[in-house]
Amino acid sequence: MPFRDAITDVEQLRQRYRSPSALVQRKESPILDDGACQFIAASPLFVMCTAGSRGADASPRGGPPGFVAVLDDHRLAWADLSGNNRLDSCRNLLEQPSVALWFVVPGVGEQLRVNGTATLTVDPGVLDATMIDGRRAELAIGVDVTMCMIHCAKALRRSGTWDPDSWLPADERPSAAAILKGHLAIDIDQADLEADLEVAYRDTLWSPGGRGVATAD
Repeated sequence: MPFRDAITDVEQLRQRYRSPSALVQRKESPILDDGACQFIAASPLFVMCTAGSRGADASPRGGPPGFVAVLDDHRLAWADLSGNNRLDSCRNLLEQPSVALWFVVPGVGEQLRVNGTATLTVDPGVLDATMIDGRRAELAIGVDVTMCMIHCAKALRRSGTWDPDSWLPADERPSAAAILKGHLAIDIDQADLEADLEVAYRDTLWSPGGRGVATAD
């Protein structure tokens, strides 16, 4: 059943919100300035958003702070590390290279948003620049940046993301094993599935995926 009372144009949308402040309207930058570079250098995690003929996709990327290399004030890149090898994001980028990145720093409420055009690259110089603890991937993702801006802390403050006192007790948190068991309709003990997941994480966290290409999804 479709949703009712849909908003269908920008004028209808704008009527339901106050106007953005002058500061907010000016905060977009076409380059990676010093503040943006410092934020990226401190971030161990970002989410990459892509879109293709199969729809949109949001995929997390993680590593030690500094795993995303700022190559100059218009370009950044990171090594494509091991994951589930579905290649959802990379396949989208081959169809549609527009990309949006959402960087976070634990304990910091504000986030950094970066938009641009992505390239899947095997350029040796980029692969060297994105090495992590001596590990050199066979594929990197580079982004030619068109926009970056700081995003306000309201969502993370509302959610209490960085406040351990707001977290659910361990026994009330969703279980990946339970969700997988339901998704796949498999007859396997949940504890065994959880153990298998931990073994897979332990053994493949930094390993290359596919034919020697360290791929994240």
